[in-house]
Amino acid sequence: MVAACQTIPNTHKIRRARQEQSGTSEILDGQTPEPSAVGGQAAGLRNAQVSVHEADPVGAIAAGLGPGPFELVLLFVSNRGDFAALSVEAHERLDARHVTACTTAGEIGAEGYEEDQIVALGLLPSHFRAVCYLVDGLDRLDPQSEIDKLIRHRVALADCAPDFTSEFAFLAIDGLSLREDELTAVLSAGLGGVPLFGGSAGDGETFRRTLLALDGETRGNAAVVSMVRSICPIRVFSLDHLTPTDIKMVVTDADPERRIVRQINAEPAAREYARIVGKLPDQLDQFTFAAHPVVVQLGHRHHVRAIQRVNAAGELVFFSAIDEGMVLTLATTEDMAGHLETELAGLSRDRDPAMILGCDCILRRLEAGQNQQSRAVSDVLRRHNVRGFSTYGEQLGALHVNHTMTGVAFFPPDDAE
Repeated sequence: MVAACQTIPNTHKIRRARQEQSGTSEILDGQTPEPSAVGGQAAGLRNAQVSVHEADPVGAIAAGLGPGPFELVLLFVSNRGDFAALSVEAHERLDARHVTACTTAGEIGAEGYEEDQIVALGLLPSHFRAVCYLVDGLDRLDPQSEIDKLIRHRVALADCAPDFTSEFAFLAIDGLSLREDELTAVLSAGLGGVPLFGGSAGDGETFRRTLLALDGETRGNAAVVSMVRSICPIRVFSLDHLTPTDIKMVVTDADPERRIVRQINAEPAAREYARIVGKLPDQLDQFTFAAHPVVVQLGHRHHVRAIQRVNAAGELVFFSAIDEGMVLTLATTEDMAGHLETELAGLSRDRDPAMILGCDCILRRLEAGQNQQSRAVSDVLRRHNVRGFSTYGEQLGALHVNHTMTGVAFFPPDDAE
């Protein structure tokens, strides 16, 4: 095991010492709980989940994760919980160097798509090193300052764990900030070849407020960056089940700052989109947008530009960057469960992943529900040991996208039995 760096304080050791001095313990009822590894133990991972309505959710999470210390604990929290209070308590009670949390648009747990849950993923220091930091005030982002900060953290982590040769960066960001595109572009500039992925925090289907937390500090209009190095082979991925058609439309009037499209093909946006997909304007809803997605084609690749809603003016509000002159292509959807099974099975190398951390767009969850595929998709997620959350958007490299799943697959170390 690599010794902890002085530049990255070993807060979980400090917290454990305080607990020993005060006589407190994270073990409930005097018994050592069995950690919920479910195949992840070989890769230094444990997971737990509990209803957000549990009387003592942090205690239940601590029991489910088992004894620490942990290098990092990630919490994906239903929007129906007391997020700020839970974040403070998790920081105080979980034996971890860092505890990060975000609100969700639904959780991915032991049974696949779930609701009203807190899903926890714990990374053990035997297999992982991490440094996490807040990006506060996204509406006042200083690009060069953020790049410099990222590089300092990246260098410190590399110096701390030179033998932990796999690395990635995980981003959790306010899903209502409208700043995902800007921040991912900035971060990718400072990461070099380190893969970046992440998800936009959610608020169920209400779209009112999304929150994040790092080590007990809750923020909106912010992001949490977690830089991770590991002895485990990893594979960062992105997938979608969409196929572009030959039907195109041009954005002719837009407000890029607010991600609003006023006109398509020089016609009112909602009315023209409805005509193209064979609907009446008053029939447009979140299920229509999930069933009839639009993409931007760049060469032989496509990137989704998902529609969130129709506003009172009959304009289309998008989840991600949009601008005048952009050519949108209507896409069709494949069988989601079958496509997901193929893609996740394809992540395997000489062995299956021990666990997958996934950020899955809320539009995929809505589409699965509309098509009576929620159970089938959940079965695939369960079989492949996916944990994570439903998002308001996904990040991969310098891009902020929608209607995708992004994530990282963790494989046991080559010398694992």
